[in-house]
Amino acid sequence: MTDEPTDSPMRAAAFYGRRKGKALRKGQAERLETALPSLSLDLSAPAPADIATLFPHTPGEIRLEIGFGGGEHMIFRASETPEAGFIGVEPFINGMTKALGAIARGGLTNIRLSGEDAVKVLDWLPDACLDRVALLYPDPWPKKRHWKRRFVGADNVSRFARVLKDGGAFHFASDIDTYVDWTLEHVRANPDFTWTATGPDDWRLPWANWPGTRYEAKARREGRVSAYLTFVRRPRG
Repeated sequence: MTDEPTDSPMRAAAFYGRRKGKALRKGQAERLETALPSLSLDLSAPAPADIATLFPHTPGEIRLEIGFGGGEHMIFRASETPEAGFIGVEPFINGMTKALGAIARGGLTNIRLSGEDAVKVLDWLPDACLDRVALLYPDPWPKKRHWKRRFVGADNVSRFARVLKDGGAFHFASDIDTYVDWTLEHVRANPDFTWTATGPDDWRLPWANWPGTRYEAKARREGRVSAYLTFVRRPRG
């Protein structure tokens, strides 16, 4: 457990991490210029009251993935459940270009994207509009003096509670034990959430049809064990 306070004020968007990696190839740069605008959320305009209108179909559920990396998990889930709508947030440009390529190859129409800080996206979304929020292998900021930079905090947990529907779920995965403990402390401190685990397998085993991630594979190669946490949004009122 940590000694970091859980009642910190709501943070403004403040992205910590890289936005650019290797120089983009010509085709990647063209994808950013031509494909991304039609899929991007317009955070400069008010969000639609019904975010289902962001998609060309009427999704049966809408999921948000924060920090999707190269998009492997998001692409898998969008292909697996085409009737759902997916919003992916990734400020790292190289990851965004990789996801755009996979979306084009798969002919996927049920994904919308943002390269902005996820706090901006969460604040833009209307109340009770999402069925799931996923935060998978986020930057752990392992040094204690940097823990306040971790995306999970009392402020963002409150944001999750606002945008999730009653009964909606927050999924968190990490191979860093201090971040797992940190997340348990901060989410369980919020009365709007219930941790669903009743036994060890509920956090040791991944979710159904789990495709894995690059970060998870790296963690296993290096001998680290992952935890998979599910928290459910309690009914309002």
